[in-house]
Amino acid sequence: MVLLQLDPFLSELTSMFERSTEKGSVWVTLKRSTLKSKVKRNKMKTAGEAIEYRCLVRATDGKKTISTSVGAKDHQRFQASYATILKAHMTALKKRERKDKRKGAEADKKQKGPKKISSATKASV
Repeated sequence: MVLLQLDPFLSELTSMFERSTEKGSVWVTLKRSTLKSKVKRNKMKTAGEAIEYRCLVRATDGKKTISTSVGAKDHQRFQASYATILKAHMTALKKRERKDKRKGAEADKKQKGPKKISSATKASV
């Protein structure tokens, strides 16, 4: 696994998506991480130091795995770039057929037919 900077990671992710357009998939995982060992984290916790959590992003196409670490400062920029890449390369997804709730309710009423009028209602009419 290769730990890359943000911009090289995004460009490599784009090339992974382009390689897998005809056949294959790309898996992307996000995870909270400190990039420090458990022993170092425990020492920092007992010393009262603040632990900076980062977001570890991994991507793989089954053959090659890349990763990057995103801090709180770079989060907005990374998220915008990442969303743009995902929108551009998710063209093979099928749109889900949705039933409109109102149309579905009207169709149910039509299938049941007209309501029967009770004798009490007839008398008041």
